[in-house]
Amino acid sequence: MVFFNLMSIEMVSIFSSLNKSFKRLLIFLPLIIGLLLNPISANALYPSDPSSVDGLKEDLHGADLQNNEYVKYDLSNQDLGEANLQGAYMSVTTAKNSSFKGANMKDLIAYATRFDNADFSDANLTNGELMKSVFDGATIDGADFTNANLDLKTRKSLCERASGTNSQTGVDTFESLECSGLRGYMPPKPKA
Repeated sequence: MVFFNLMSIEMVSIFSSLNKSFKRLLIFLPLIIGLLLNPISANALYPSDPSSVDGLKEDLHGADLQNNEYVKYDLSNQDLGEANLQGAYMSVTTAKNSSFKGANMKDLIAYATRFDNADFSDANLTNGELMKSVFDGATIDGADFTNANLDLKTRKSLCERASGTNSQTGVDTFESLECSGLRGYMPPKPKA
């Protein structure tokens, strides 16, 4: 009798477990069927071949690149001055030694992007999402970073060389970075 009670408890436990698994399967079933019927294309986010990157080697100065995506691209040494990059998306991209002089970069999302020694003179980066991006040696004279989301360490580094006023927005670079509000930050002493 005890044996049958134990068997009955185990059977109830098994059925309960199967019931939970079946419910989970029903929840994910539409997703699984959707992916089987319409698989996500790898070409949608990443360049499929080197020629797609080579196509960017053309003159991009003043180009309309609004809402374009650049994932794992090498934009090094490119002239993107006065380009419209509003709403563009860059992730794990390199733009070392590139020029963004006077570029419209409002609402740019640049996650983990390298901007080493890039020139952002007079660029408008308002509302930019720039987390984990690196701006080592970047020129930011007159750049507008109003409401840009930056790592604290990067913001402090940019504040050390912030100067100028953006000709399009009239906003001072130092103020747009909110440098005076950084806790424990001491602005650099003027050079004599």
